[in-house]
Amino acid sequence: MEVILRENVVNLGETGQVVKVKPGYARNYLLPRGLAVEASRRNVAELEHQKRVMAARRERELKSAREYAERLDGLVIEIRARAGDEDKLYGSVTNIDIERVLASRGFEVDRRRIDLDDPIKRLGTYRIPIGVAQDVKATITLKVLSEA
Repeated sequence: MEVILRENVVNLGETGQVVKVKPGYARNYLLPRGLAVEASRRNVAELEHQKRVMAARRERELKSAREYAERLDGLVIEIRARAGDEDKLYGSVTNIDIERVLASRGFEVDRRRIDLDDPIKRLGTYRIPIGVAQDVKATITLKVLSEA
């Protein structure tokens, strides 16, 4: 018997896959729990339609993310901080600080998407990668300047 999986099933398949299983397994386990539906012509056609809709939505979101990354890419921001001897900062510049500056410029970026390995502790110019979407990244330039 062929069924279409509605959820990931361990050792069987992933959501949306058409798999062949024994009739008893489908009738007694998969179908009653809502993990699968019978692979009739109508259900297969509906699955194909859902896949096309999801692909189109994913493409629109990716296009939107690329446009956002283009606007963000190459942006130069400045943060002023107190610094001591040898250009060392008294505190540090973190992804939260960068998020605030970007928000003041009109860019809504989640701080977890700002790829900052360690907090910045020195004055200078830094290139910071920002993940906009799963495979879309932008790079901004951050200038850390002294307050004085």
